[in-house]
Amino acid sequence: MKSSEDLKIKLRSIDHYGYPAYKDLKGQYDFGDYVLSIDHVQGDPFASPSRLSVLVASARASFPPALYDTYAKRITLQDHLTRLFAARLASADTRGRGSGKSGLLAVSRCGQEVLERTACRIKDGNVTLRFEAGFPAHGRTIDAGELEKMLFGILPGCVAGSLYYRKIDRKRLQAAIDLCEDQEYIRSQLPKLGLCAFLADGSILPRQSGVSDHPMKDAVPFKSPDSMKVTLQLPHRGPISGMGIHRGITLFVGGGYHGKSTVLQALQNAVYNHIGGDGRELVIADRSAWKLRSEDGRSITGVDISPFIRHLPNRRDTRCFSTEDASGSTSQAANLMESMESGSTLLLIDEDTSATNFMIRDKLMQQVVSPEEEPIIPFIERVRSLYEDFGISSIIVAGSSGSYFHVADTIVQMKEYTPLDITEKAKKAAAAFPVFSSEQEKFPPYTSRRCPRPDLALRKDDRLKLKAMGTSELLLGHESVELRYLEQLRDSEQTMALAYLLKYMELQVFDGKKDLTRAADQIEALLDSKGLEALFERGDVRSSLARPRRQEILACVNRYRRLAIESRAGE
Repeated sequence: MKSSEDLKIKLRSIDHYGYPAYKDLKGQYDFGDYVLSIDHVQGDPFASPSRLSVLVASARASFPPALYDTYAKRITLQDHLTRLFAARLASADTRGRGSGKSGLLAVSRCGQEVLERTACRIKDGNVTLRFEAGFPAHGRTIDAGELEKMLFGILPGCVAGSLYYRKIDRKRLQAAIDLCEDQEYIRSQLPKLGLCAFLADGSILPRQSGVSDHPMKDAVPFKSPDSMKVTLQLPHRGPISGMGIHRGITLFVGGGYHGKSTVLQALQNAVYNHIGGDGRELVIADRSAWKLRSEDGRSITGVDISPFIRHLPNRRDTRCFSTEDASGSTSQAANLMESMESGSTLLLIDEDTSATNFMIRDKLMQQVVSPEEEPIIPFIERVRSLYEDFGISSIIVAGSSGSYFHVADTIVQMKEYTPLDITEKAKKAAAAFPVFSSEQEKFPPYTSRRCPRPDLALRKDDRLKLKAMGTSELLLGHESVELRYLEQLRDSEQTMALAYLLKYMELQVFDGKKDLTRAADQIEALLDSKGLEALFERGDVRSSLARPRRQEILACVNRYRRLAIESRAGE
């Protein structure tokens, strides 16, 4: 391994050379307390920044094993160190000097959620921190002096202030780990208490704005109705109380702007742990929770939607349904069946983002249009069976129809952001109205195994272009995958990870025999054991990826328009 002095000498020797001479810097350099690795050098000043990493050996980092001896604590520690490093970079003078991305120093920008990222990896106590740097130039001529200032002037201080246990604020770190353990404790208690979600009293659910995920100032703190109050003894915070949402069917109703959708948004994001001060850090939901909605125009490949769509014009097969341009009802039916395939046991539904004809069909419409003429079996006729036969709970937000009063186990009215248990009142009112439909039927048999065939065209191209556009879209080669309606996708780094995962699954996992459930199992086992780094065969790990859930991985696969499926009846 070369020394830091070797790097300095090499830098000075290529000063004022053409930009490609920077390529000679690739390699590892011993800086004494850490090793700097230049993993990838950008082709010119305007290209994507160079990728670098710092490795601090366990003996020097000295983080106690008790801070990372579980998966959740390790992810929290990695997240905390990434935030510290980012704060150090922000306080340093890293303004661009020169052309293109000259002078850039950047690391993952962590949001309110605590996510597993390639930016930081702790293994056996060793800490690896990955970041990006824009190698400086004037025009396309190397400015070695500026890069020397970045690597020898700015970087050492950032490393020292964030990656050594003895030099960071230990109380803040311990508070983050304690919060993580409290969050995981609540999550572990949900199934034991028969709950699918928990919202702590005092939580701040509203956000500052539609473009800010920070808590709203002067918002009404959440307070559970007494009838739904659950008290837990947390390992660190001690006793807390809040609303326990029991498994089954829960309905949130109320007037507009009273907080129904705000509660649902908090629950859909509660599949992730949150940082302290977020306001929702003790709002915890089943990790598999899936926001179910309609999605006009999406691609569907070989999904059995027959439990909800019996027949379609032109005798289109709904047991193996494919389309390039789904309607509201067919897309929501497919989304639900795919969520079952992914293992979700909690559905989160807002009538505002649902297809009306998928959700409900009232008595008058049934009299005018006979059931034989209507191909859609609405969700209201399946929701009870989904829970009783498959253990899939539903939390539904409704503001305009009382039909779900008949099937809901619990009915909560949101009034000025305060929840009120109105189950008894609503049930009594519903009894005066005719039943919405015929008797509930058992969920019918359906095709549960879909086995993807590999896209052979991808195997012919060794340099597939991968790109993410925020959380709304990704590119795999020339094919766009629309993700904007995956509302639980929280970070653009998750989108980029999905691009790599889709490529990996197409090239390494799909074989026409393995169904999507087994494919997801294989991918999760790989990520659990080796992390997202496993997606990079040559070791040149991208520095800005965040791990998506199993649900988003399969949702991405299902929206890939070149997906080829072999459908097989479930055993």
